[in-house]
Amino acid sequence: MTTADEQKKKRTQRIRELPFNRMIPNIVTLLALSAGLTSIRFALLDQWEHAVLSLVVAAILDTIDGRVARLLKGASKFGAELDSLSDFVCFGVAPALILYLWAMQDAGRPGWILVMLFTMCCGLRLARFNVATDDDDAPAWKVHFFSGVPAPAGAGLVLIPMIISFQVDAEILRNPWIVSGFLFTVGALLVSSVPTYSFKKLKISRNWIMPTMLIVAGIAAFSVTVPWLTLSVVMALYLSSFFFSIRAQHRFKLADQTKDRISN
Repeated sequence: MTTADEQKKKRTQRIRELPFNRMIPNIVTLLALSAGLTSIRFALLDQWEHAVLSLVVAAILDTIDGRVARLLKGASKFGAELDSLSDFVCFGVAPALILYLWAMQDAGRPGWILVMLFTMCCGLRLARFNVATDDDDAPAWKVHFFSGVPAPAGAGLVLIPMIISFQVDAEILRNPWIVSGFLFTVGALLVSSVPTYSFKKLKISRNWIMPTMLIVAGIAAFSVTVPWLTLSVVMALYLSSFFFSIRAQHRFKLADQTKDRISN
């Protein structure tokens, strides 16, 4: 048997006998996709709080699936493509349709154009991210930043008027002009080059393990008790982190330029 035949036989065997552990990340991604699609169903039924909660579940599952894939050594190109498609539906299509049904129907064609624009920006952002992950020439510090707002965060930011409306009975939050401003601004942030923090490579020192656990426990407790206030605070803190991420990336770039001048 030739070497080529042996390799083909091994590939066939791998396909026939795929370990279940390697399927778990893709199952989690499918659960996230189900949550995103369910949010659209709730929006069609005018159950707005359930629609947003479904997207929160989708975001949590989206955060988990990549880490599960790395832990179980189940990362694959198929899984990466499935995750990207799921993100587009959950965080590009779903929030745009929810806002259209909630506030933008009265805006006519311009409202629908903005809804489509936001979804397209999300698709472009995901496509750029997929290409950027293959960039082997990027400096090491790049792993600490995203270029632009990631799709799950964009979905949370664009839904801020709806989230606030759950806490404050103000009909102005449902005004198409206000919602249009969020659709346009967040869509621009998705495709922008604004550096935002990526927590994928974040490591917690030994001294900070217990405080971090306490903070997470506190967020979980507040999320159960006052979910919309907690989500609003989290979104506000995320927006404020832009100031620090921009400064941090600027320092990294200055350090690289200094090294280049010294080496030359």
